[in-house]
Order: sequence, then structure tokens, then C-alpha cells
Amino acid sequence: MKKKLRIGVLGCASIARRSMIPAILELTEHFELAGVASRDAAKAALWASEFGCDVYDGYAKLIAAPDVDALYIPLPSGLHKEWINRALLAGKHVYAEKSIAACYADAVDMVARARAERLVLMEGYMFQYHSQHLIVKQLRASGAIGELRHFHSSFSFPPLSEGDFRYNDELGGGVLLDAAGYPLRATHFLLGEEFEVKAAALCHDAVKGTQIFGSAFLANPHGVGASLAFGFDNFYQCRYELVGQTGKIIAERAFTPRFDFSPKITLETASGIRVIEAAPDDHFIKALLTFHAAIGAREMCDALYREILLQSKSLAQIKQLGLPHGSTI
Repeated sequence: MKKKLRIGVLGCASIARRSMIPAILELTEHFELAGVASRDAAKAALWASEFGCDVYDGYAKLIAAPDVDALYIPLPSGLHKEWINRALLAGKHVYAEKSIAACYADAVDMVARARAERLVLMEGYMFQYHSQHLIVKQLRASGAIGELRHFHSSFSFPPLSEGDFRYNDELGGGVLLDAAGYPLRATHFLLGEEFEVKAAALCHDAVKGTQIFGSAFLANPHGVGASLAFGFDNFYQCRYELVGQTGKIIAERAFTPRFDFSPKITLETASGIRVIEAAPDDHFIKALLTFHAAIGAREMCDALYREILLQSKSLAQIKQLGLPHGSTI
């Protein structure tokens, strides 16, 4: 078995406290929580006391710590370029929250550095490690819906609270680097890398100063399309649907099921409707296990690098196609 990693948390984001640190602490044979760092020293000290780890006064000190092997970075996307690159240069494996890069050029630079240093660089789309998606893939492989004809996915939610960093473009805000990433990653994760962005629309809110909802259309060379919808100003949606020749598969809680929640997969054909209840699963734990397994595994690292580059390139294409034709409110 590979060695236990001492992992630090660079930034006191809510997702770290709610989900990621508990998952780290659960995996006692794989990880040791080395410490937390924040620009708010009092907050970092409070977290360190709560989770029984060291406290670091500032991000740079945690990155420089010689006894820390890896870093989980849940900072806003606009801060990733500096801190991910500094972490990689310090020889740390990095698991960063999505979107890992504010632009495609930054993603290319990060991946090149990780590859040169032979380090793991992983983007935090945890949902893809949930076992419900294996059920979907098995149903499709079995021919349950015939050949695929279309894919649709949406991830959206009502307006965020005023002052949320996701409304701040300087910090990498906007729906494109947040909610849009989920249905986009689902497309490539479920259907393959050959799907390319063909069209997009984005709505820019002049008051909030960023994009708040949009859509995109992707297609593969065989005429199969994928329509995506995403938003910060929408009715809640968290789903995808595969439509085939003879039926369809629907995942209703595709991206954010709690560890104790049993998501339902619906198979609908001419013979009727079958609902499959997937077992509860902790995709944060499974994502961390993948991160750990990738250390020293070149093929796994290469796959993670490809995911990052394809995701970032596709988001850049959606932005390029969507903004010139998008509306402003």
C-alpha cells in the first residue's frame, strides 16, 4: 500500500469544513490532516482546534512546510493560478476545487508544471465518483435504451446571497466557472471526449457584474448532441437524461447527493418505467481515494491532466461563443 499522505487544507471554505475534511479524517489509512491555513488567523486556529491539526498563519507557510505531502485547495478559481503553481513548485500534490483554472492558458500552465514535477493535479468534480453513475453506464452498455440519440443535463439554483464570491469576476466568479462545469463534465465523463462545443448563450447581469445563467450545445462526429443548462437565477435542477432509440435514463440528483442519500435512476421504455434506487455513497471519499491512488501512477495522472485540459478548453469555448451573443440584464 502507498504511504499515508499528510495533507493540508489551503483556505477555510465551507465545502472543506462540511465535506472534505470529514472525508480526509475518515480515511485514516490513506491520509493524515496536517493542518489548515487561512488569511484569517483566528478562523484557522478555530478549525485547527475543531479538527485536531496544526494551524498555519497564511497560505505560504503551509505550502513551505516540509512535512506536508499534498494540499487540498478550495479557494475561489481566481486565486488558483498563484497558489496552485506555488504548491506544485514546492513539490506538493494538489487537489483543487472546480473550476481549477480561470482560463485555458492557466490550465495548460498548471498541467505542464505538474507533469514536469511528476505530481498529481486533480480537479474536484467529486460527483463522477458516485456509484449511481456506474448504474447509468451499465444500463446504457446493456442496450436498455438502444443507441444514444441525445443527452441533456442541467445544474442550477436560485440566486446566491449578496456578497457571495461567485458574483465577483475578479475572484473567478460567474456561472461559467461554477454551475456550468457540472453538466459539461458529465457530458465528457458519461459519453466520451469527442463531444465538442458548437453553440452557447450566456446572460450577463450588469448589476452583479458577471454571468448568471446560460446554456450550451455540444455534439460528437456521429450526429449525437448534448444540451446543457446552468444558472444562479433558476429553479433548482441537478439532473441529466440520456435519450436513446428505445428508451431513456434519468438521474435526478446527479451532482450533489449527500453521503446518506439514495439517488434514484429512472429507466423508461415502451415496456414501462423502472426506478432503481442507488445505494448511499460518499463521493468525497471516493474522489480522495482516486487522488491517493494516482500518486506515482503515470496513467492515472495523465487521465486527470486530460480531464482538466478538456474541461477548461470547453469552458473557454462556451465563453467565446456565448458572450458575444448573450444578453445583458
